[in-house]
Parts: sequence; structure tokens; C-alpha cells
Amino acid sequence: MQKMPQIKNDVFYRQIFKLVLPIVIQNLLSAAVSSADVVMLNYVGQSSISAVSLASQYANVLFMVFYGLGTGATMLCAQYYGKGDMKAIQVVEGIALRFSLGFAILFAGAACVFPEGMMRVFTNDAELIAIGASYLRFMSVSYLCWGIIEVYLAVLRSIGRVTVSTLMNVLAFSLNIILNAVFIFGLLGAPKMGAMGVAIATSASRLAELAACFVVSAVSKDIKLDFRYLFVKNKLLFSDFVRLSLPALGNDIIWSVAFSMYSVIMGHLGTDAVAANSFVVVVRNFGTILCFGMASAGGILLGNVIGENKLEEARAGAGKLMKLTVITGAIGGLIVLAATPLVLKYATLTETSMHYLKYMLLINTYYVMGAAVNTTLIAGVFRAGGDSRFGFICDTIDMWCYAVPLGFLAAFALKLPVLWVYFLLCTDEFVKWPWVIRHYRSGKWLNNITRDDLFIEN
Repeated sequence: MQKMPQIKNDVFYRQIFKLVLPIVIQNLLSAAVSSADVVMLNYVGQSSISAVSLASQYANVLFMVFYGLGTGATMLCAQYYGKGDMKAIQVVEGIALRFSLGFAILFAGAACVFPEGMMRVFTNDAELIAIGASYLRFMSVSYLCWGIIEVYLAVLRSIGRVTVSTLMNVLAFSLNIILNAVFIFGLLGAPKMGAMGVAIATSASRLAELAACFVVSAVSKDIKLDFRYLFVKNKLLFSDFVRLSLPALGNDIIWSVAFSMYSVIMGHLGTDAVAANSFVVVVRNFGTILCFGMASAGGILLGNVIGENKLEEARAGAGKLMKLTVITGAIGGLIVLAATPLVLKYATLTETSMHYLKYMLLINTYYVMGAAVNTTLIAGVFRAGGDSRFGFICDTIDMWCYAVPLGFLAAFALKLPVLWVYFLLCTDEFVKWPWVIRHYRSGKWLNNITRDDLFIEN
């Protein structure tokens, strides 16, 4: 087995960009699929855009669940890879799959049995409920596949196999865009299904990606997608996974649910606000691609080095990562700004929606920087050192004691205009900056979480 290169000052940037590039491509394709959904549904109607946007909040929550579990696996796997313990990595993968499959089955079952009730959480509009319910039923298949895919790809990325995971995403996302066109517009003899076609295309592409995971596993020399490890017991690794993953999972869930509450607030302010926000989310996703890619790559690279017990090199690498984050945050803001006139030119929304869209995009030109810094530190640097607890506490207070109550107060008690409500919601990232940066400077996040002799007592 060939380990990833050690971090040294003169090669850090080259190493991190080597990891960042495939991750950015992967995130870019993911954003492209979301963009394709909105662009294609733009020709179907505003109700379809709004319904899919609201129904997709469940996928966003589920993604954060899988991301949290994958992060927990990555924290352990990246350090054990630096340590050179491949068996521990395989056992951690099995533990993560147990949890991810449980959540996948839960969400898939809910989407099949009571999708209308799920839609009523976000809107009272009967048309949006009907469209969204049909979308959720067909999405249930993708949820099941997703639970396996995300964990396996997270493990591959944690050991530096980012190119392999990216290639599999290229397959899935490319197929998704093609099938979107086929089923939304009824091409090649397929029925014209509108919003329902988006769900069918997504599920079909996820099935293809899962098949690709099994192919990669069959030819892999080290990390397999082996379901036998679901039943391998190791008390120490299970304890470490739960201790590290539960705060990360809780962090990502409370953050994503809180972010979904933003959509609840916007959803009850009218379809114009929902439609405008649908476009804003897509543009913001493009603006944060490089920032979030930097956070993921930095977490992997720092975790490998910490696993080798080279803590001072990891501390120096974190400093360089922060400098890169500020640069990528500024670039992300410029991307949103540059995209604004193009979006306003081609979006076919009502006059009110277009007004909202313009100023929501301008707000996001600076919001990207706040998200970039916090994501890099909380989800990248801190978790690389095994510190997932701080982010959980910080985001719980910020989102649920500040942002969500403020949003409800502004929208329903004070009845402020839509744009003022949106502006107040977008202060959440900056409110937690002082505490996040202070924790980074303290160095309390920097820990080697690997163990010796894991399999002697088990």
C-alpha cells in the first residue's frame, strides 16, 4: 500500500489541489444536475419548480445524514490510513453502512406511504402538494441506493481515491441529466412526466452508480464494498465511531433541518418567494463548489497527517488551508455576482419573483464567504482532528436559538417584507464567526484518534 505524501510546507498547496480538483468536479456535476432540474422545469411551469424545490428538502436532509455518517467514517478512516491500518478502515465502513441503511429505509418508506403529509410540512398549496407527492414516491428508490453509495465513496475519498469516486459521480450525474430531458419532456418515445420525470431520472442514475460501486469494489485491492462487514463487531471502533459520528451527524442534521425551516418560512410567504429561492439555491451551490471542495480535501489531507502523529505539520497545514478558504470564498462571491445578470435574463418567472431573485442573489455574493470559512473549519479542519462536538454545539445554538426563531419572528410576527426576512436569515453564518475562529486558534481540535492493537481483544 502506498501512503499519501506527508504534508510539508513547500508541497502543501500542490497536494491539496491534487485532491481538490476531483472533488470540485464532483460537486460541479452535482450542482449541474440541480441546475438542469430547475432549467428544464422552467419550461414546464413555476408550480413544478416550486414543488420539486420543496420536496427536495427531504433529500437535502437525507444527504446531510449520509454526509454526517460519511464524515464520521472519514474522520476515522483518514487517520487510520495515515497509520496504515486497512482492516480498521473496512470495519468502520461496515459500521457506517449499518446506520446509513437504517436511515435510507426510514426515508424511503415515508416517501412511499405518506408523501402528501411530507409535503404539507412545507406548503398548504394543493397543487404543489400533488406534484411534490408524486415526485417523492419515485424518489424512494434513490434514497435506498444513496445510503450505500455515500458511505462507500466517503471511505474511498478518505484514503485518497478521490478520482475513482469522481468518475462514478460523472457516470451518475451525466445519466441523470440525459434522463431528466427524456422523462420531463417525453423524448425518445417516453411519456412526458414533468416533475415526476425528475424523480425517475434520479432513481435510475442512482441505481447505475450503485452498480458502478460494486464494479469498483470487485477490482479494488484494498477497500471493498463488502456487506459481510456489516456484521463484524469491534467494540472499540464502534465506540469511537458513535462518539465521533453522532455529534457530526447531529451537527449536519440540525443544520440541514434548520436550513429546511428556512424553506418552510419562505414557502409560507408565497410561491413567488419559493420560485425565486429555487434559482438562488442553484446559483449559490455553484458559488460554494470550490469552497466546499477545499474543506473536504483539507479534512482528508490533515486527517492523514494527524494519523501519522505529525501534529505540528497538521497545524501548519490548517493555517494554509484557511488562507485558501478566504480566497475561494471571494471567488465564490464573484461567481454569484457574475451569474446574476444571466439568471435574470433567462428565468421565466413572475415580475414579483424576478424582483425577489435579483436581491436574493446580491445577498448571496457575500453570504458565500461566511459559509466558506465556517464549513472549512467545522467540517474540514476540526473534524480532521476528531473534533465533531464543537460544530454540533455551535450550529445548534446558532441555527435554533438565533436564525430560525428570528426568521419566524420576522415573517409571521413582525410581517416584514420577503427580502428583509431573507436578509435576516442570511446572517446566520456570520453570527458564529467569533466562536468558530476562536476555537480554531485554541488548537483544541487537534487530536490523534487512532488506537493500537484494535483486533487483539475482539
